Amino acid sequence: MEISLIGFAALLLLIFARVPLGYAMGIVGVCGFAYVQQVEFGNPRGWDAALNMISQVSFETGLSYSLSVVPLFILMGNFITEAGLSSQLYRASNAFLGHFKGGLALATVVSCGAFSAVCGSSMATAATMSKVAMPSMRKYKYSDGLASGSIAAGGTLGILIPPSVILVVYGMITETDIGKLFIAGLLPGLIGIIFYMAAVSVTVNLKPEAGPAGERSSWTERFVAFRNVWTICLLFLVVMGGIYSGIFTPTEAAGIGASGAFIIALFRRRLTFKRLVETLVSTVRTTAMLFFLVIGAVLFSNFINLAGLPDSLRDTVLGMDLSPIWVIVAIIAIYVLLGCVLESMSMILLTVPVFYPLVQAMGFDLIWFGILVVVVTEISLITPPVGLNVFVLKSVLPDVRLATIFKGVTPFWIADIVRLLLIATVPAISLILPGMVG
Repeated sequence: MEISLIGFAALLLLIFARVPLGYAMGIVGVCGFAYVQQVEFGNPRGWDAALNMISQVSFETGLSYSLSVVPLFILMGNFITEAGLSSQLYRASNAFLGHFKGGLALATVVSCGAFSAVCGSSMATAATMSKVAMPSMRKYKYSDGLASGSIAAGGTLGILIPPSVILVVYGMITETDIGKLFIAGLLPGLIGIIFYMAAVSVTVNLKPEAGPAGERSSWTERFVAFRNVWTICLLFLVVMGGIYSGIFTPTEAAGIGASGAFIIALFRRRLTFKRLVETLVSTVRTTAMLFFLVIGAVLFSNFINLAGLPDSLRDTVLGMDLSPIWVIVAIIAIYVLLGCVLESMSMILLTVPVFYPLVQAMGFDLIWFGILVVVVTEISLITPPVGLNVFVLKSVLPDVRLATIFKGVTPFWIADIVRLLLIATVPAISLILPGMVG
């Protein structure tokens, strides 16, 4: 177990030295694996085994059927972005909500949730919606704090509302049904949207000038606005409905979703040959980055498993006879602390291989734990000092001070903490829908 802790310390040093995470995990994993083979197990060919592990892990990850869903959902999100549906989603949400106090911020949260449902990326959602929503909110003299806060917080929904790349990676690590994880994310995601809307309402009630009411749209205008986005609603229903009903697997759903998004982009006449090539190249780059992270994480995971850290942690905690709920509280606290220095994918890749055997041994459902972990990582995306969505927004809106954005997201991460407590204490929120799937 001691060598595992030394490995974690070395990994943190490499991360603080700005070594890319995939390289850092791979280096520590390979060196640690070779050391344990040679010193702990007396294998003189420890380095040969470690080097062979690199090729084996890379080959198996690249050909993993479970991970094939990742590039397809990324491609689906890229096609939807190219189709220009983000602006249409915002207009539709604004048509129904814009006349309320803080209505544009409410519309931003709803449209972020809808865009997340076909995008699956928090950073992409925040960056895209900032270009669409911020000009409108500034036109109606919304405070920069409320405007930027609603965009940054709404973007976090991208890692929970299916399709979610993080849930795919979690499912692969814990060997949990990815389709059930997707279904499990629906209710917590919907609760997230409702709680964010409540945060907006509380903010504008305390400070009315932060979000003045806009113009009321007629029912004709609302119908026209909805008519422009019905295709994206249909695509989501087909993808998730097919998984829920068991008609097709998550990978097949991803293929259907990507094909449907491609057809939508073609019919909207937004997809030129040049943009098609750019979309495919962007998808390949993002996929390669994620796969590289996963390969590094598997190498590191093999090292800590060989060193016996997960088993030692499980046996130690079980031997202490602690209340299971306090163990979960401790794990949540660790994630909150890690969220101050690491982004969401890094947290999942580093910690889930260590924690999930303990959680499973204590009798907790891994689907519920997966949703709980994702909600915690959502909070890390908007909390200082490393709120990744906040920095993405700052790069898109350079004239807005970083302190203003962090102040603006405060009501939203408070709402997230309430949601986290609700999901932790009422597991049925995450488990009722997966339990209905055969």
